[in-house]
Amino acid sequence: QVQLVESGGGLVQAGGSLRLACAASLRTSRYSVMGWFRQAPGKEREFVAAINWSGSLTPYADSVKGRFTISRDNAKNMVYLQMNSLKPEDTAVYYCAADTALRPPDYGMNYWGKGTLVTVSS
Repeated sequence: QVQLVESGGGLVQAGGSLRLACAASLRTSRYSVMGWFRQAPGKEREFVAAINWSGSLTPYADSVKGRFTISRDNAKNMVYLQMNSLKPEDTAVYYCAADTALRPPDYGMNYWGKGTLVTVSS
């Protein structure tokens, strides 16, 4: 079973940027789909972005399109989320996730990290 460890969270001002990273304990190529989800205080966890093994499919939530970019490095067993133009409403715990297939529309996945907190101040 894959273990996922997120890093890169922190406090940033609105308009700033952060890059989240997710290290997988097993070859990411075995888990052809990797993704990021987030959960804001008092809200349900929601899909942010996903990426297939080749990087040819990268669905995004409408709320982050044009601001966030997901990428992966299969040689390093890493997945990244570049977050630009951050807004206070992006404040949440961000979770890395993995699975063997893309499952729209909610892109639910079976393997999860413990999360990293992103706080965007206004």
